[in-house]
Amino acid sequence: QAQLKQSGGGLVQPGGSLRLSCAGSPGIIFPIYAMAWYRQTPGKQRELVATITPDGDTGYLDSVKGRFTISRHNAAKTVYLQIDILKPDDTAVYYCNAGTFLNSEYRPGDYWGQGTQVTVSS
Repeated sequence: QAQLKQSGGGLVQPGGSLRLSCAGSPGIIFPIYAMAWYRQTPGKQRELVATITPDGDTGYLDSVKGRFTISRHNAAKTVYLQIDILKPDDTAVYYCNAGTFLNSEYRPGDYWGQGTQVTVSS
């Protein structure tokens, strides 16, 4: 019942842009959750990329600061990840998650998106 559905992604040349979306089902009380985007490549541990609190406070992985922007629209139960100036190292499967903050650290919850492939190549 409760689920997160992702859209966006695709194949983009270096320097290009993508916008990922993650929409919560009616079973999720969306405004109470912190939200996050993770990414994962084969052979590497899943990496936390960006977070946003219920009030809209944001945090980013150092390597994506200035290029990635996380935002949310609570009325639409949707979180976004705008990715600009894409680099080949950004190639990964991206996942959204609904979770919480504990001791200033993001803790993932049980709700995950299905994953979206982002490929950056010329």
